[in-house]
Amino acid sequence: MRLAIELRRLRDAAGLAAREGAALLGVSAAQISQIEAGLAGVSEKRLRRMAANYAATDEEFIDALVAMATDRTRGWWEAYRGSLPTPFLDLAELEHHASCRWDVDFLHVPGLLQTEDYARALFSYVNPEFPRSEVERWVEHRMKRRIIIERPDPIPYETLIHEAALRIRVGDQIAARAQLTRVLELSEADHVIVRVIPFDLNGFGGAGSAMVYAGGAVPQLDTVVRDGPNGPVFIDSEAQLNRYRTLFRRVEAVSLEPERSRDFIHRLAKEL
Repeated sequence: MRLAIELRRLRDAAGLAAREGAALLGVSAAQISQIEAGLAGVSEKRLRRMAANYAATDEEFIDALVAMATDRTRGWWEAYRGSLPTPFLDLAELEHHASCRWDVDFLHVPGLLQTEDYARALFSYVNPEFPRSEVERWVEHRMKRRIIIERPDPIPYETLIHEAALRIRVGDQIAARAQLTRVLELSEADHVIVRVIPFDLNGFGGAGSAMVYAGGAVPQLDTVVRDGPNGPVFIDSEAQLNRYRTLFRRVEAVSLEPERSRDFIHRLAKEL
């Protein structure tokens, strides 16, 4: 779908109607429409010809689109197709291909840092009608998503966590202490940066900026993910991406430095 969106944007930027793009490519307008709707794939040769027809000259961007078009990965998330909503599988796939990851969270510990007990308590509370087996399916999926920061070649990860998220006891006292310990352990990794947003900030109006920011192969392919009523919502327009990059840096600027953040979390854990 993202490839389809980017190809449509290239055509629009060239000022061409779908039928004009189809004529240049030697295909029907219906074929162009199917490609741009994500209903049909596109070969490397055809994609590069489309880029040339649209006067696209950013070779790094075009190469990234080719990589998307020719990728045939069937990742671990496919095992959950049919049992979990598609947007959550899309999120796992997005993370798999991400070059970096930023999180901002205000009410919960970020998913990539959650322990099994924390995730289990969270899913059980939010979905009280779920049978135990279904809750375990969600927990298992969330734990597998952590691979991007736990594998031998992890991606750079930075998270900004509000004090509220660290203090709210999603589970019991033992689970809360274990969760804080888990955050502390991960914060020691070279590729992980954890910063705390304390309660006592003056003039802080950024509590509405919770998000996941996934870096693409090139900046044009970055993606912001926000929670929606039916699951993750994916945002990819350049104007919105710029807005969320700015928001992240503003919140980062008022957050505690990593060392002070570790000290802060350690004090919270001792209170338990």
